[in-house]
Amino acid sequence: MKLRNQVLVLLAAAWTAAAAFANESSALKEPTVVERLADIEAYINNGARTPDVASKVAGPGPGHNGWLMTSAALVLFMTLPGLALFYGGLVRRKNVLSVLAQCLGIAGLVTILWWAVGYSLVFAPGTPVLGGLKFAFLQGVDGSPNTDYSAWVSHNVFAMFQLMFAIITPALIIGAIAERMKYSAVLLFIGIWMFVVYFPLAHMVWGIDGLMNGAWNANAKIKAIDFAGGTVVHMSSGWSALILCLIVGRRLGYGKTIMAPHSMVLCMVGTAMLWFGWYGFNAGSALGADAVAANAFMTTTLAAAIASVTWGAAEWIFKGKPSVLGLCSGVVAGLVVVTPACGFVTATGAVIIGLLAGFIPFLACVKLKPLLGYDDALDTFGVHAVGGTLGALLTGFLATHEANPNLAINLKDVVGNTLWLHQLGAIGVTLVLATVGTALIALVVKLVVGLRPSPEDETVGLDLVYHGEEGYIFE
Repeated sequence: MKLRNQVLVLLAAAWTAAAAFANESSALKEPTVVERLADIEAYINNGARTPDVASKVAGPGPGHNGWLMTSAALVLFMTLPGLALFYGGLVRRKNVLSVLAQCLGIAGLVTILWWAVGYSLVFAPGTPVLGGLKFAFLQGVDGSPNTDYSAWVSHNVFAMFQLMFAIITPALIIGAIAERMKYSAVLLFIGIWMFVVYFPLAHMVWGIDGLMNGAWNANAKIKAIDFAGGTVVHMSSGWSALILCLIVGRRLGYGKTIMAPHSMVLCMVGTAMLWFGWYGFNAGSALGADAVAANAFMTTTLAAAIASVTWGAAEWIFKGKPSVLGLCSGVVAGLVVVTPACGFVTATGAVIIGLLAGFIPFLACVKLKPLLGYDDALDTFGVHAVGGTLGALLTGFLATHEANPNLAINLKDVVGNTLWLHQLGAIGVTLVLATVGTALIALVVKLVVGLRPSPEDETVGLDLVYHGEEGYIFE
């Protein structure tokens, strides 16, 4: 009887504890009407969630989520087919498929790396230089927002949006070594480059605890800003492209044989696709359909258009005719230079950027390259390295709270004052990492699989040698 009473007492205690827990769980404070309205206002303005409401409904906001999914698709469209056709049109007919295959191969390879560890190394908390493995194999990356980066966008959507940046960045490099590098060497080089250059640099600039994330990391040692990838995308790829093309060497017959683009039509179509997709690249980097995204949309348009006209005018003055290639190059240069600044500058700032973007990269491509004699086949260095560096520096001078109130959170005393010095610091870190890292990787790849095809294979063309196909068959 005594044992029976003890058991009943224990059961009663357990029942009481369970009931209390259930009551506590179901007794979460019901948000007030004012709190719910504040949460709706936060959603409209893409701001932080209202805590009491967020505890009830922690899901993403459909509008912002929808815009970022659209932006992710637009950024992928920049590589496939945009960049593929842009670069493909600029090479000779015998190598057009090699460019398309390299873009496709890079897209697949980088996606696998991103799923395994890449996303985690960039966006998981870790050190100021590299993230941890919290999100390896995209574990825990689901439909709920990762509030370190956005209160209203699903974590998996954010991860896929950032994947598209990781795909296009190394794809830009192939423009410098087009027509003269083994397919196996390209893929091996890019696979290592992602770990040595891209993942650490992207974490330093965009990671929540990154060394150079001045906008959102109050403890950042270098308080730099990069809205959509001036350092992460364009400087890293452009400076790496220069070092790689120097190590690989010139194309056979460079300077003696005519190596004109085989299809300016494809180049023009690719340029239009790049410009179209770039709205996802730049306006999407606001991580919501908000006022900052609208400003980035505007500044992107202005800079691209003005740079195209400026490049064309420069050609008219120096060469007597504005070429389609020049107009296309100006569009891309304007897009590159405005990328780090687009969400931080006003329309006037974008006009200044467009003018400089149309002239300085023009000089790098038309004057500097012949002067130094390097074979940057498709002007990746002249447009992306020079343009990206120029854009990062101009951001330091032109960024303003008027365009983006978020600059007042951690950079109130820096913007309009010493920001350009922090931008120089970020430029220095990026330049050293990209150049030194590329040189070491290229030497490793050269020892393992070799960099170049044989002279005979290069003469035949990479399409037939590596892919057994031809871009065009004329009966």
